[in-house]
Amino acid sequence: MKDLSVVIPAFNEGERLPPTLEKVRAYLNAGGWRSELIVSDDGSTDGSPERLPPRFPNVTFLRAPRNQGKGAAVRRGVLRAQGDLILFSDADLSTPIEELEALRRAIVVDGCDIAIASRGLAESRLDVRQPWWRELAGRTFNRLVRPLSGLPFRDTQCGFKLFRREAAHRLFSLARCDGWAFDVEVLMLAAQLGYSVAEVPVRWINAEGSKVRLFVDGPRMLRDILRFRWWRLRGLYRRPAAEPAATVSSSEGGGA
Repeated sequence: MKDLSVVIPAFNEGERLPPTLEKVRAYLNAGGWRSELIVSDDGSTDGSPERLPPRFPNVTFLRAPRNQGKGAAVRRGVLRAQGDLILFSDADLSTPIEELEALRRAIVVDGCDIAIASRGLAESRLDVRQPWWRELAGRTFNRLVRPLSGLPFRDTQCGFKLFRREAAHRLFSLARCDGWAFDVEVLMLAAQLGYSVAEVPVRWINAEGSKVRLFVDGPRMLRDILRFRWWRLRGLYRRPAAEPAATVSSSEGGGA
């Protein structure tokens, strides 16, 4: 049995993934975690699905047959994960892996089911900030998300979230969103099903290269949140969604 699974969604991250995997692996080994590290590749076309598995033989690489979206990649990895705790982290490590301990305390010590990293709390440390226009767009998006979703959180989109395994598997088996708004969908489902969620301040370091197109993806995400509400009213979340297809392209070794 694993203590922890770390799921990293990736699309054309061939340059960024090697140092990220080295940092995560070193941190987990130093902490004595019984862990597994899963890269959920979302149909990359940069050659990384072929090049990286031989370099990291103890990392499980899941490969989608085509680009399906970040939500699909995270869902695929989470549903395969077997750790008592399941973390999904963006490949850029804008939230450093060391912040895992703050989220772990919220679950193991405080008794929450889910802990989400947040850039929107007063105690959060933004060591390297986004450009002002991205920060403004992000704050505006979060102001719109709260009334549309019914969620109280200051930051739903930070790519660093930790779940108890039972909660993660239940939520992601019901979730349907393949795109960027999947975080909101999962948190809305968590509220509906009565899971406790802690919003945790973290250290955050902006990394260039975001694939989110604010003026295209932002409106789509808001539209998706309205769809989540409609799906809930229609009862579509009462049965599991189909799991995104993938192939395993590396050996599955023992720890990270």
